[in-house]
Amino acid sequence: MVAAVHRISRGSDFNRTLKTGVRVSTRDLTVHVAPVTDLVTVGGPWLGLIVSKSVGNAVVRHRVARRLRAAFAARLPEFPRTEVMVVLRARPSAATVDSTDLADQLSGALRHRRVRALVDGSADRVRIPR
Repeated sequence: MVAAVHRISRGSDFNRTLKTGVRVSTRDLTVHVAPVTDLVTVGGPWLGLIVSKSVGNAVVRHRVARRLRAAFAARLPEFPRTEVMVVLRARPSAATVDSTDLADQLSGALRHRRVRALVDGSADRVRIPR
């Protein structure tokens, strides 16, 4: 699981990540990734979750959130540069898929070229496949 110190809790961090970060959408998730610009904030990556009432009742929302936290914790080795904030927004269809499918979608989104360029710090070297 992701430790509590590695969770985004301030609204300003959520807003900054959603507005300035790279967005990648999958069937059941929208993943936002942004670099940390504060010098005070070190020791990430940080995770924020948005699981709205449209996903389901409280039991379903908490189940989806637990699955997303576990999937993110399993993907931590994919972050060589740790100063990033990741916000995962669950779509209503996320309530009906299993954990492995959510984990695969998250992994695919984190391997997307725009996210890799941001995480690796190689935004100027991004190649678009033809």
